[in-house]
Amino acid sequence: MAAPEQGMDDAVGCAQSWRALAGLHARIEQRLERALQAAHRLSVVEYSVLELLSRQERWHMRMQQLAGAVVLSQSATTRLVARMEEQGLLSRYLCENDRRGIFTEVTEAGLKLLAEARPTHDQALRQAMHDAEQLPEFTSLVRALRDQAA
Repeated sequence: MAAPEQGMDDAVGCAQSWRALAGLHARIEQRLERALQAAHRLSVVEYSVLELLSRQERWHMRMQQLAGAVVLSQSATTRLVARMEEQGLLSRYLCENDRRGIFTEVTEAGLKLLAEARPTHDQALRQAMHDAEQLPEFTSLVRALRDQAA
């Protein structure tokens, strides 16, 4: 069994790592948000929904699954999808074999906007990662993420 001091050291290290990860996430999300809003009037979460749905077979997913994938509550997901549906980017329909299930599907207009926004997103992400890597508190974390992606 580890000594109590060992447990405290582990907790402190874990908390520091968590704060670094949260800080890196916030910096990157802020950069992405600014770039996507400026160039495409699209939020990070809207981009994420379009990107996620574009990777699904037949470009759709149940609302409940979508909420979990983009880490939003059911009600926030419903509001987001309704707003994107009004813009013509998504559509919703009832599941044929389970009338309680609702699918969300990306439209052709949504796919077009995603294709236009992807280079902006990718460039902002690359730049945010590069900038973060220059800061000592994020260097090892950014490198670990790059190694994981390779």
